[in-house]
Amino acid sequence: MGAADVVPGVSGGTIAFITGIYEELIKTIDGLNLGVFKSFFKNGIKSTFKEYNLDFLISLLIGIAISILSLSKLITYLLKTHPILVWSFFFGLVLASILYIAKQITRWNLAAITIMIIGAALSYWITIAEPLASPESWWYLILSGFIAIIAMILPGVSGAFLLLLLGSYETVLGSITGFIEAILTGDWSAAWDYFTNLLLVAIGAILGIKLFSRALTWLFENHKNLTLAILTGFMIGSLNKLWPWKSVLKTRINSHGEEVTFLDKSILPQDFAGDALILYAGILMVLGFLLILILEKVAHKKPS
Repeated sequence: MGAADVVPGVSGGTIAFITGIYEELIKTIDGLNLGVFKSFFKNGIKSTFKEYNLDFLISLLIGIAISILSLSKLITYLLKTHPILVWSFFFGLVLASILYIAKQITRWNLAAITIMIIGAALSYWITIAEPLASPESWWYLILSGFIAIIAMILPGVSGAFLLLLLGSYETVLGSITGFIEAILTGDWSAAWDYFTNLLLVAIGAILGIKLFSRALTWLFENHKNLTLAILTGFMIGSLNKLWPWKSVLKTRINSHGEEVTFLDKSILPQDFAGDALILYAGILMVLGFLLILILEKVAHKKPS
């Protein structure tokens, strides 16, 4: 989930759904409240962990944190140096995820089809929307965390991509890598600045995930079929962002003085200006597709 959340266009919620932990995740988050602190003193650590399913949640958060901290720099590098291959892998991964989630829909009717189309249209519109500038004010970082975390737990909606649209992606990812480098070099002033940015994003994320998990829990309990349909639509629409071959429409200068893509559009491989790497891209699409099938089999074998 952490690796997926780093990449603009891929959702950690997709991985959670494929591995069979999605509903447990949102119900566990929804069940968290201030009573957990009272329970620690009244019932003890062991009882509290069991009551609030904290073993599950803490294990998951540690895995996500390790993945983000260890892979953020690598994925950023690969997206710069081998974008076609990276996007091809994730395109195959999400394509298989769409088929997997669609299979969970038990009743295809007009309402399910309609809401899936609406979800696909909304998700597609997000992928072609023009990103904002990159404000770094405290309230905007909180808002960015609030919006991004909602997307991160929704299969098919990428929190990293919404951060990109909000103009906060570079700030957040730069703060993660900058914080690590500042700690390693002993630059405590810079480390505090980066930590402050991440803390503001985290505050927004905590508020967002708590509020939205309750809504998702209710939807899964009362309208599971329609919820799965709109999630499928979200993922279908997101394929536009993951399509490996792009034509750059606009560029901008980032904080390091480098020219980077600001807005692009999907094109056919034969129209790509450069080596389209069709063979390698195809292989990686297949590998991404197969990875989901493997995850699905492993998830079904795990003890309940």
